[in-house]
Amino acid sequence: MEEILRLFPQVIRNQLEQSLVDRWDKLQEIRIRTEKPIELIFTNHHEWLPNLIPTHHDRVHIINQLSEFSLYRLTDELREGFITIQGGHRVGIAGKVNTENGVVKAIQPISYFNIRIAKQIKGVAKTLIPYLYDKEYKNTLIIGAPQTGKTTYIRDLIRLISSGWNHVPAHKVGVIDERSEIGASIKGVPQHDLGKRTDILDACPKAEGMMMLIRSMSPDILVVDEIGSNDDVTALMEAVHAGVKVICTAHGSSVKDIRKRPSFLRLFEENIFERLVILNKKKRGRIKVIYDSSMRPIIRSGRKEKHEVVWRSTNHHGYNNDWL
Repeated sequence: MEEILRLFPQVIRNQLEQSLVDRWDKLQEIRIRTEKPIELIFTNHHEWLPNLIPTHHDRVHIINQLSEFSLYRLTDELREGFITIQGGHRVGIAGKVNTENGVVKAIQPISYFNIRIAKQIKGVAKTLIPYLYDKEYKNTLIIGAPQTGKTTYIRDLIRLISSGWNHVPAHKVGVIDERSEIGASIKGVPQHDLGKRTDILDACPKAEGMMMLIRSMSPDILVVDEIGSNDDVTALMEAVHAGVKVICTAHGSSVKDIRKRPSFLRLFEENIFERLVILNKKKRGRIKVIYDSSMRPIIRSGRKEKHEVVWRSTNHHGYNNDWL
């Protein structure tokens, strides 16, 4: 975790190292608030470090490390509210918002930092992917509340689809990573393993990116995170009608939630999605149910370990789960 520890002044760094000995794997976020104790957020709880209270000078040190002493080079990132660092970790920022003609121009001064620890869980989608494939990949929408594992699932799906799994050959995958969450790219190079046949548009608006990839990279499958706007939906439908399969995510806790959103109405009217995967909002990383296009449940969750699902469909493909 050197790429994270290097952001801090030596005193804070030393105490963080002591506090996190043998616990890095359970850490999700480090929250820094100027003149407030540092907060550590783990998988199932959070802790305060009452003796670690970052000062104004500590704040400036963190900013200098993030920007390599040049805020100008991070103009776009500062406007978007997050910075991706080596290792794929994302640092969310907050503070004084400067606007110009009603549009956010920058956040400065920055007084709050949320360091989100990047964790690629390889194999998390192994039990999901057989339900998304039947002679060809199915147009899929993964629905989940924040922190339920949507991005983790699609990141591993990309890796498996792009590399091939069991008897299914590798396919060309195009990824539109508007917020740099899927690949966590630095200078265009993803920090996460997205497989061998993946092409990625980093920091590109979703709607525009989908059309760009179709025209330039001829993907078999398009993957996009967190669709929601009318433009996103229009581009998604154009991709599907062009013969490209899509896998995407959306915020929500149920299909009912998604159906209430006007922008999604066309997608459901035309039965665009052949698979709808609902994640469990109470148990991170667990699949609650998978529906087909007729809203018939293919599987429902049972009492299994994290990231596992119960095979309840009589039509499952009987795939060997020993592949990676």
